[in-house]
Amino acid sequence: MKITHNILTFFVLLLISGMVQATKVPGPLVDTNWLAENLSEVTILDVRGDIQSFTTEPKFVKDKKTGKQQLVRIGGHIPDASLINFKNVRAERKIGEKTVKNLLPEKSAFEKLLQNAGVNKDDAIVIVSKGAGGGDILLSTRLYWQIKYYGHDNLAILNGGMAQWLLENRDVNIKPSKISSGDWVATAERDEILATSDEVAVASKESLQLVDIRPISQYLGTSKSSSASKYGHISGAKNFPTELIFKSGFPTTLASKQVAEQLINALDIEAADNKITYCNTGNMASGGWFFFSEILGYKNTQLYDGSMHQWTLEGRPTVTMVME
Repeated sequence: MKITHNILTFFVLLLISGMVQATKVPGPLVDTNWLAENLSEVTILDVRGDIQSFTTEPKFVKDKKTGKQQLVRIGGHIPDASLINFKNVRAERKIGEKTVKNLLPEKSAFEKLLQNAGVNKDDAIVIVSKGAGGGDILLSTRLYWQIKYYGHDNLAILNGGMAQWLLENRDVNIKPSKISSGDWVATAERDEILATSDEVAVASKESLQLVDIRPISQYLGTSKSSSASKYGHISGAKNFPTELIFKSGFPTTLASKQVAEQLINALDIEAADNKITYCNTGNMASGGWFFFSEILGYKNTQLYDGSMHQWTLEGRPTVTMVME
């Protein structure tokens, strides 16, 4: 009888353990209600460039006409969130003879970043940005892509970010979170979602579709980013400006699948898996990758990490649509 009891206890504990480990995000985007209900079961990575705001009081003012509270300064963080300074997310690396900025870090460096943020190998991860504009969301899509590249699938982005969380008067902390080191390690290097310059060169001549996520002025060649040494775009690319990825309004949220399908049809972008997104340094392109791969479900979408910075640094050709 005692043996039977012990066996039963073992299976109950095993079941409970499995339930704890079985927490899964419902999709690539989660809302504040889901996060609030699962707060104790996930690891929150708060990614931002303005790291001082992580421990700053949010600020509200009352609208004189409506009497409603308006959020005028995003501050604080969701309780127990780990701060990720975006300047540590990307790294300078040597590609051939060229030193390329803002690339995916080496595996060991990225493992250390997530371990220091308290991430464990079996964690369900939710990435949170400030949510005040498209630039905030792009920080979260870039971190998401890198975590995905290194083999971790159980992760999502909080749609609307901290702005949405604050507007709903949910719990906020302004003290630094106490984080214990985690044991997260990369389990893969998914080159199938990372495009090289040579792959982009082939794609520009063949059927694989290149999608330029930059503003139309940079695509056409009337302006350029300081990170690129040439005007214009890569031959064969179609323009899908990053602003289309987001819904208008505040907080900033990502477009729904239904809207996304209408947008790509309007811009004559093929509804097919094979795509490579690029921008100037790979940040905006991560938003495009997330849009096509995770929202629309085109799982053969790649991100050209070096983007126009690397492309022009290597002296590769561009196309402009205007003549001086």
